[in-house]
Amino acid sequence: MKKTAFEKSIDPASQTLLQKAENEGIETAWDRYEQQLPQCSFGQLGVCCRNCNMGPCRIDPFGEGTEKGVCGATADIIVARNLLRMIAAGAAAHSDHARDAVLTFKKMSEGEAGSYKIKDEAKLFSLASEYGIPAEGKSREEVAVELANAMLLEFGKQNGPVLCTKRAPGVRLRLWSELGIEPRGIDREIVECMHRTHIGVDNNATHILLQGLRTGISDGWGGSMIATDVQDILFGTPEPKKSTVNLGVLSLEKVNLIVHGHEPILSEMIVEAAENPELLELAKEKGASGINVVGICCTGNETLMRHGTPIAGNFLQQELAVITGAVEAMVVDVQCIMPSLGGLTGCYHTKFISTSPKADFPGTVRMEFHEEKAYETAKEIVRAAVENFPNRNREKVSIPEEKQECMAGFSVEAILNALGGSPDPLIEAIAGGAVKGIGAVVGCNNVKVQHNYGHVNLVKELIKNNVLVVTTGCNAIACAEAGLLVPEAAVLAGEGLKGICEALGIPPVLHMGSCVDISRILVLASAIANRMGVDISDLPAAGAAPEWMSEKAVSIGVYVVSSGIYTVLGTIPPVLGSQEVTALLTKGLDSVVGASFAVEPDPFKAAKMMLEHIDKKRKALGLK
Repeated sequence: MKKTAFEKSIDPASQTLLQKAENEGIETAWDRYEQQLPQCSFGQLGVCCRNCNMGPCRIDPFGEGTEKGVCGATADIIVARNLLRMIAAGAAAHSDHARDAVLTFKKMSEGEAGSYKIKDEAKLFSLASEYGIPAEGKSREEVAVELANAMLLEFGKQNGPVLCTKRAPGVRLRLWSELGIEPRGIDREIVECMHRTHIGVDNNATHILLQGLRTGISDGWGGSMIATDVQDILFGTPEPKKSTVNLGVLSLEKVNLIVHGHEPILSEMIVEAAENPELLELAKEKGASGINVVGICCTGNETLMRHGTPIAGNFLQQELAVITGAVEAMVVDVQCIMPSLGGLTGCYHTKFISTSPKADFPGTVRMEFHEEKAYETAKEIVRAAVENFPNRNREKVSIPEEKQECMAGFSVEAILNALGGSPDPLIEAIAGGAVKGIGAVVGCNNVKVQHNYGHVNLVKELIKNNVLVVTTGCNAIACAEAGLLVPEAAVLAGEGLKGICEALGIPPVLHMGSCVDISRILVLASAIANRMGVDISDLPAAGAAPEWMSEKAVSIGVYVVSSGIYTVLGTIPPVLGSQEVTALLTKGLDSVVGASFAVEPDPFKAAKMMLEHIDKKRKALGLK
C-alpha cells in the first residue's frame, strides 16, 4: 500500500515537498522503493553469491532446498564473504576520501595548490611530532611536506601498525595484536578482503570476519582519522558555531547553490568563491539579492562546523531540495549522491554539476575540479549558478518555512576546551551520576524507516535518561532539524544532564562532524578511557545507527565494535541467512573484542538496550 507523505517522514518540511512531488508527478526515492517491493529475500538474508560465473547461487535458509553453492560454499561462507566485501567497500570509500585530502595537503605544501592554506598550525606541528617528524629549523611548509609524505605511506605500507592506532588505549592495542587484527596498511587490508572473497580462497566464516574487523580498524583508526586530521589542518579545527538547518534555509530572493557529497576540498572553495565581490555584483545584475550556499549530507556538515554554512538536509532530502524549484545548482563530488538527480533536475531549472574525476552521473554538467586551479574552478561553478537564476520558474517554487537553529562543531579539542582542557569534569559527572554515560548515534537515512523517526526518537530517549549524545553525519542533521542541537534542548534531558548543559551552555547532543569524523568519537573515547585507566570496552558507552543503509556504515559499525563499543543497528544487515555469522556478530564478538552488535528497529527499545548496557558497565566500574 502506498504510504502518505506523513508516513514517509516525521519532518514537516519534507512532508510538504513529498506532497508537492506527488502533485507534480515527480518520482522520489520512496516511490522507487515501493516499486521494488517485495525485495529479494535471498539478498536480504545475504545468501546470494555472485562471486564467480558459475552462479549466481542462492541458499535456502530453511534447509528445504539447496544447501550449498556450485563450489560447495555454505550459507555461512557466502554470508561472511558478502559482509566482508561490504566492509571493504565502506573502508575504501572513507580511505579514498582521506587519500585525496592528503594529496591536496601535499600539493599545497609544495606550492602547487595555492588556493589552500594551513589554517591550524598548532595541529600541523602536533601531528608532525606524533609522526616522528622533527620541526626545529624547518619552515611550516617543509614540515607539512614531510607529514603529507608520512601520511601517504600509511595507505601503502605492507607491515603495520597503522600509526593512528597508537591513540587507542594500550590494552586495546595488545588485544588487537593478540587477535591478529592490528591493521598492517590501509590499502593492504582492503585488497586482502577482495582476495579472500574470490572463489576458492577463504572459506571459514570466523576467519573471514576477523579480516573484516582488521579492515574496519584500518578505516576508523586509519583512513577516517587521517581525513579528519588533514582537513583540520587545511580548513581549521572546528569550534562551536551557530547556524540553521532544514529546507527552509533556501532563499526566495538569492541564488541557491547546494554542495552535496563528502569531500570538503571542493566545498571550502565554493564557500569562499560565493563571497567574491565580482560574483555578488553579477548576482545583483541577474536580479538576486545575494548568493546562498547551503549543504546536503556530510559536505554540508563540514562547511557547517567550520563556517556556519546552513544545511538544507540529510540523505533523503537531496531530491526534496530540488523539488522546491528554488535551486540554481546542485554541486556534487562523491558518495551518497543519488543518480536520480540527473532526471529530477531536468524537471526544473536546476543545473546538476558533477566535479569529481572519479564520479559521474546521468544528466550532469561536467565541471571537473582539480586542486591546482581550485579557486578558479569554484568561481566558474558559482558563476554558472548565478547565471541560472533568471531561469527560475517562480510558479514552481515552494520553499517550506521550516528551519531550525543549531549549534555544531564540537571537535575533541573544542569539547576538552569547554571542560577546561581535560576530560576530568566529564569523568566526574559520569562517576557522580549526573551523566549516566555517552551515546554515539550516527549513520544514514533509509527509506525502509520513516525519515528521521529512528534518529530523533532514539536520541530523545537517551538524553531523557541523562546520556550525553555525540553525533555525526545524517543523524546529526536529523537531530538539528528536531531542535536537539541547541542549548535550550536541555529541557528535554534528565535533571543531571540538564544541569551540565546549562552550566556549560551546550546542547545535550553534540555535533562532532561528518561520517569520517566518527574518528573524533574514537579519540574522545580513548582519552576518557586512558584517563580512567581502563579499556574503551569498560566505559559506560554505547553506539547506534538507527537508519543506516550504506557500505560505509558497515565499516563504521565494525570499527566501532572492534574498538569495544556495543552498537545497536536500526535496520537489519544481510546476514540472517547464516546462523553462525549472526551469532558471531551479536554474541561471539563480545568474548573476542569486548563488544558486539544488536539489531532493533524500534528506537525506544533500542534506547532501552543501550541504557541497560550503560548501566551494566557502570556497575562493573563500581559507579552509582
